[in-house]
Amino acid sequence: MTIEQLEKILSSKEGEHLEFKEARKSFHFETLVKYCVALANEGGGKIVFGVTDKRPRSVVGSQAFKQPERTRSGLIEQLHLNIDFSVVDHPEGRVLIFHVPTHPIGNPVKYKGIYWQRQGDSLIAMSEDRLRGIFAEAGHDFSADICASATMHDLDTVAIENFRKRWINKSGNRGLTTLTQEQLLNDAEALVDGSLTYAALILFGTRKALGRHLAQAEVIFEYRASDASGPAQQRKEFRQGFFSFYDELWNLINLRNDIQHFQSGLFVLDIPTFSERVVREAVLNAVSHRDYQLGGSVFIRQHPRRLVLESPGGFPVGITEQNILDRQLPRNRRIADIFAKCGLVERSGQGMNLMFELSIQESKPTPDFTGTDQYQVVLNLNGEVQDPRFLQFLEKVGRETLELFSTADFLLLDHIHRERGVPDQLHNRLQSLVEKGVVERFGRGRGVKYILSRRYYKMVDEKGAYTRKKGLDRETNKALLLKHIKENRDSGSRLKELMQVLPALTMPQVQTLLRELKSEGEIHKVGRTRAALWYPGSETDAITS
Repeated sequence: MTIEQLEKILSSKEGEHLEFKEARKSFHFETLVKYCVALANEGGGKIVFGVTDKRPRSVVGSQAFKQPERTRSGLIEQLHLNIDFSVVDHPEGRVLIFHVPTHPIGNPVKYKGIYWQRQGDSLIAMSEDRLRGIFAEAGHDFSADICASATMHDLDTVAIENFRKRWINKSGNRGLTTLTQEQLLNDAEALVDGSLTYAALILFGTRKALGRHLAQAEVIFEYRASDASGPAQQRKEFRQGFFSFYDELWNLINLRNDIQHFQSGLFVLDIPTFSERVVREAVLNAVSHRDYQLGGSVFIRQHPRRLVLESPGGFPVGITEQNILDRQLPRNRRIADIFAKCGLVERSGQGMNLMFELSIQESKPTPDFTGTDQYQVVLNLNGEVQDPRFLQFLEKVGRETLELFSTADFLLLDHIHRERGVPDQLHNRLQSLVEKGVVERFGRGRGVKYILSRRYYKMVDEKGAYTRKKGLDRETNKALLLKHIKENRDSGSRLKELMQVLPALTMPQVQTLLRELKSEGEIHKVGRTRAALWYPGSETDAITS
């Protein structure tokens, strides 16, 4: 910024896009961060140090942030915004200006959990109305926008024919073979009133065209044999229409797709580390849901046993890791619609559900989103088979039965198999699995438990584990309690000891068994609290003796 440009903004009104601070000696970094957040949420602007904030303004000079490069680096690290700065050597003193860009479309910026905005000379939490307005911005479909400078010469004819072939196979409409490429794209709404949309460039564009119109629309593949830093063993950049590299990308991944072998009786199970359907669904999600208005690329990093996909832009508004299997909101609907036309994705948007179901069926960890924030989605796919015996069990369950399973059923089965607590939202599916003979229920009330059915433990030759997990029958449990109480008739038995006799049961369950023994006249209690002692025989017997 020149002195002349600075003089021009000195006469400007301090408002949504300008903030003036004298800061003659210093200024607190955290306060600067909050002002940058507020400016970004208000559409971007400048914060100027070394100028009085009351008009007529004058330059007083500022010594704040003597190393603005370090300050800028800290701001970018905190906010992930491309904040820049200018230093003006004015005759009256040093003036430092930080230039703050607007927030990403649909994503307000926050610091320490608060979306800041300015109100007069103060910083306050952003109002709900303003937040809703920013979130509503995400409803805009960038992929449907027109790229005015693009022409049909910017598209790869081979990619278009690839799409045509897939559309015919999906729809069975042989009439598509007679359409010109312009008519085909028009019917797919990639071409609107003779003008190309950004979806057309992303899906069919040449490398030269994307470099000129939308350079960030690229997918970068890397293979790394370890997590060590340094150059990747292989790197391939796909800055071209998606339909021209889709199969080549899978072939690259499949080159190092190890097969995991497991013996199952007389047969050997061969499980690829990376399921083709899971990987393809993950790539389709990355391309159709990324934010093309952000400058980053989609990265696919392959390791021997895991695959990591990173795509710019956080989850769409209203989508979280917790509800991602239940809600669908395509960020680029035009791209998603074209994928649906040719059968690459279902219009219902069940790609993520499919990834979870197939991972569970192959006894692999479910996809997780560790590393995801409001600026990028990180999808981690672990290809390590966890329990080969579970694969055998699912084979016994049978394909016909599994086809009737919902995603919730698979998730529930995975939780029970891994001995995790059953989430509340999955409880309503338990009865269905019990009726199918896949899961067994035992216990009553709050003590009810669920385990895989007896045939699983029989199949993997762990009948003893089944008995241990299911626990002893009611009468056997009561007999064990009575035995312990009789053996300690002189000192009495506390509840704490009796719970150690039956460690698989909860305190209420043990107390219920004790009440039954008492009602049967087998034992009696001395005392009222948990410190009470249990003795053999009824209370009448105790008094008589």
